[in-house]
Amino acid sequence: MPVEAAPAPHASRLAALFSALVPGAGQALKQQFPLAAAVFLVTAGLLGCAWLIAHAGRLDTAVFFLTILVLPWWVFQAYNAYLPATSGHAPLLRTWRTVWTRAHDIRFLGGLFLLSALMDFYLILAQPEYALTVFCTKPSGPWGILAKAQSPSFHLLIGYGFLRLRRWSLLIYLLYAGFGLANATANFACFGFGRIRSVFLVTLAAFTAYVIWRREVFAPAEMAQPPL
Repeated sequence: MPVEAAPAPHASRLAALFSALVPGAGQALKQQFPLAAAVFLVTAGLLGCAWLIAHAGRLDTAVFFLTILVLPWWVFQAYNAYLPATSGHAPLLRTWRTVWTRAHDIRFLGGLFLLSALMDFYLILAQPEYALTVFCTKPSGPWGILAKAQSPSFHLLIGYGFLRLRRWSLLIYLLYAGFGLANATANFACFGFGRIRSVFLVTLAAFTAYVIWRREVFAPAEMAQPPL
């Protein structure tokens, strides 16, 4: 008699939802208990580090830590829960290879840009008197409004383009990053050392180098997009 083939593993949106709510829960749902425990412990350790940083009076640093390390890890482990379970070792390494091949790292950056656009819009509405420093000056009036509006507008465009892996978004990002680096350098020269300015300058340079390194994943609009 013919032997029935085992059903092929499939992606699980339910497991991804579980892990998005509680890291490791999706892996536990798929009966990957050692992996679930490891994911939970890593997440707990990262959250503990963020709490210690905030408790030390560095709330802005804690938010930066959450954005740069905790949030990517949280999304990564949820995506690991979403992918079909396979036999063998190093499931997280296989997940990273999938992320790399399908350019989900760039799409994640696009999500960060969209989140940043929402935060920018909120700050503009909540603090209308705030003036953005542009090349050592704080424009007021219509120019001040334009100076503040350019940030969320560019973040929105870049975020959408990165999510869709559009080549035009790479050009917009490079122009925007060039302006940001020049502006930050000028403000650094005018006002001297500042922790926030220094972190912004280093982070922007690192992000720009990474995006340039991954420039080949950006495709023309007519090309098909990589699957999830």
